[in-house]
Amino acid sequence: MEFQKDLDARGLKCPLPILRAKKALTDMGSGDVLRVQATDPGSVRDFNAFARQTGNTLLSHEEHAQAEPKEFVFYLQRK
Repeated sequence: MEFQKDLDARGLKCPLPILRAKKALTDMGSGDVLRVQATDPGSVRDFNAFARQTGNTLLSHEEHAQAEPKEFVFYLQRK
C-alpha cells in the first residue's frame, strides 16, 4: 500500500505508539496515509480505538508472526 509517511514505533509500549501516530498525523494533509510499525501486542486494539475516536480511517493492519518479536503494521488515513 502506498503511504506518505512512515513511523517506526517498534519497541515502544502503550501509549507511545498512539501518541507518536497522533503527532505524525497532525503534520500530514487530509487523505494522506501513515504507515506505523509496532511490536506492542496491545497496539491492534489501541489503533482500532484510536481510529474510531479521532475519525481517521484504519485502512488495514498486518501481523508479521515470523518476526521476533511479532510485528504489526498499520495504515492510517488522515481525515
